[in-house]
Parts: sequence; structure tokens; C-alpha cells
Amino acid sequence: MSNKQILLKSRPTGWPVADNFELAETTVPEPGPGQIVVEASYMSVDPYMRGRMNDVKSYVPPFQIGEPLQAGIVGKVVASNGGAFDVGSYVVGMGDWANYTVTDGEGYHAVDPNLAPLSYYLGILGMPGMTAYVGLKGVAELKEGENVFVSAASGAVGQVVGQIAKNMGCHVAGSAGSDDKVAYLKDELGFDEAFNYKNEDVYKAMQRCNPNGIDVYFENVGGPQLEAVIANLNFHSRIALCGMISMYNATLDDMPPGPRNMALLVGRSAKMQGFIVFNYPELGMEWIQVAAGWLNEGKLKYHESVAEGIENAPQAFIDMMQGKNFGKQVVKLSDA
Repeated sequence: MSNKQILLKSRPTGWPVADNFELAETTVPEPGPGQIVVEASYMSVDPYMRGRMNDVKSYVPPFQIGEPLQAGIVGKVVASNGGAFDVGSYVVGMGDWANYTVTDGEGYHAVDPNLAPLSYYLGILGMPGMTAYVGLKGVAELKEGENVFVSAASGAVGQVVGQIAKNMGCHVAGSAGSDDKVAYLKDELGFDEAFNYKNEDVYKAMQRCNPNGIDVYFENVGGPQLEAVIANLNFHSRIALCGMISMYNATLDDMPPGPRNMALLVGRSAKMQGFIVFNYPELGMEWIQVAAGWLNEGKLKYHESVAEGIENAPQAFIDMMQGKNFGKQVVKLSDA
């Protein structure tokens, strides 16, 4: 049996393109002592991966040229050499952009394939869902009945942010990049307001959608939307900085200027804090229990975009970076 992998062929300059990736084929790895082999059912592609394609110091090491990229995977243990999980069990953790990953199991945990679709463990029950919960509860300290705005609201994280806030009785508004996505936010997820940032004036739309100002902003985009949010912040508001996807592909020559109105944070006693979800492991585990209960009660909905086959993973990543996905982007690798 062969194992198909996606290697990083070259580091992108600006936007990633197909030529930055390479499809390779090797044999299925054999587990060493204490290791397992996981056949991936689904793998995740996420915006943070763009930063790992640069050779710069960050909270995780950069991807290496000529080596498989890494991603969150969920799948079935098909071989074990005294590893932490039995053959036949389902696990989720960090693996390769590949059909098969050999690992010592560190950072992996078992999942129940009967609780939810396996892909959900990479989305609403995985890192994106945990990120939403950590950002709102651990960083922004969201309180019931507050006014919440989230950018990239139809994305993997944003759609969970909005639903958590609605389940806490908050007024929730968000932005998305198409009219269909805006309709989904309002008609399916119960957002109070939403706008298409591609065809509306961001400043006017921000005022219209947040008539009582903004107490909590969950930041995924940066750029003009951040500036418009700052102009509408309430006193003692909080901004949870999850990401700024509008700047991920910028180079030093075309880096956009920062918000011009940062001084407003001072007078409004506002807090702006960046965070990494893995720094809050207890809250992440808490979210799985909360989310499972809400899913059973019908209080959570989730939309995914699914690409088929490891060879299509690079294009799925490129499309996701360009906002062509609807909800969480995953790649289906097998029926394992």
C-alpha cells in the first residue's frame, strides 16, 4: 500500500500558489516502539498554516522545505507497536498532510465516532470550536446580554463564536464575504445583524449592525474592519485577537497600515489581547462537553466545506485563504 503526502516545495511570497506544494508517494510507515499508525479520515486546513510556511520564529516551528506539512487529523489507528491507542480506535491530533501518519501519540486523544461526524472533531468539537470558546470566555470574559461583533463570522471559528454568544443571550452581529453567507448567519444561526464587507461601506455597516455599540469583538480579519470596530467600542470593551487573515499574505513592501484610531482604546478603557488556544487546555476540554450538550439540544449548527483526496489539499488551502470556503474547510482522505 502506498502513502500519498503533500510536501512544501517552496515558501510562498505573498499569496500561496499550487507550485508551492508537491505531491509525493511513499510506503505506509511502520510503527516503531511505542508508536501507532493513523489512517486519516479527514485533515484540516487552517489560516494559521500560512504563517508556518514562512521561515520565521513563532509559537510553532515553520514547515520545512521537502517535508510533509502538518495539520489536524482525525482517523483510525491501523497499526500499533505498544502505542497508547489500540488498533481500531479513533483518534484526533496533529499529523501529516498524508493518508497515513506515524506518531508516538503525544497530543492525541480518543474520540467517539458515534457522538458526531468525525470531521466535527476538526471543527466544532476541535480547535476552531475550542478557539471560539477560549476567546470569548477566557480572554474576552463575555457576560450574558453583552453586544458582540465577530469578523469572518461564517468561518470555522466565527460561526461558533456567534452561537455561543447567542446562547448567552447576547446581541450578535458579524461580517462575511458574500450575501449567501450573510443570509446563513441571520436565517440559520440566529445572528441579529450581519453584513457583506465586500459590497457595503464597513463604517456605516458597523454602526447599523451594532446600534448599542460593541462590548466584545472577536477579531479574525484585521484591516479596515478592526478600525471600524474600534470606532464603535463601548467603555470597558474587550477585543480577543484570534487572527488577522487580511494581512497573512502581505509582504513588507505592501503591508497595510495599522488602525489609525488606536488612541480610542485609551479613553474607552478597552482591552485588546492576543491568544493561542493551546495556552488554555482546561477551557478547551470544557468546550467539548459544552458543545456536545448543545449539539444534542439543537443549540449548535455547523457548516463545512469538504474537499476530496489528499491531492486536492493544496487547492483547498488556497481557496480557504481566499475566502472561497463556506464554514470549516476539511479534506476527506478516506472512509476509515
